Amino acid sequence: MFAAFIAVLGIFPGIYVGGSGVPIVLQNVGPLLAGGILGARRGAAAVLLFLALTALGLPLLSGGRGGIGPFLGPSGGFLLGWIASALVVGLISAKVKGRALPVLLLANFAGLVADYLIGIPFLGIYTGHLFAAAVQSMVFVPGDLLKVVAASLIAVVTRRALGPGRP
Repeated sequence: MFAAFIAVLGIFPGIYVGGSGVPIVLQNVGPLLAGGILGARRGAAAVLLFLALTALGLPLLSGGRGGIGPFLGPSGGFLLGWIASALVVGLISAKVKGRALPVLLLANFAGLVADYLIGIPFLGIYTGHLFAAAVQSMVFVPGDLLKVVAASLIAVVTRRALGPGRP
């Protein structure tokens, strides 16, 4: 279900800004939510399933992109970083019992950092300029921080609704 949810987030088209070739998308909030709601293992598995279906050619990414091409292009590292993102969010949020917003904010921020730690070097290798890739990626930070807050709020409410004993 969560792989399908991430696909639905791809209905919203990406917006290209700057010269990086990486769009601003709503879809990257999906892995944060997957980790925060499903936990590390199931969240990462949902993201992996989504990415596998995309690699097989289903047009599930923003703008109807699919196939192996997006993984080999400038946004490939950020796509692969989604797996780490869900894993990190799930691991951090599982370590603290309770559904406190501060914990989920920290977990989602760490998940975002994990995505950047994979995506920026990949983009740097793709373009041949690591520093330029890092600078170009800064355009994403304000929107991604808003997504961290939104994912944290949604995860708190969802986890509360699921009740005790759930991730």
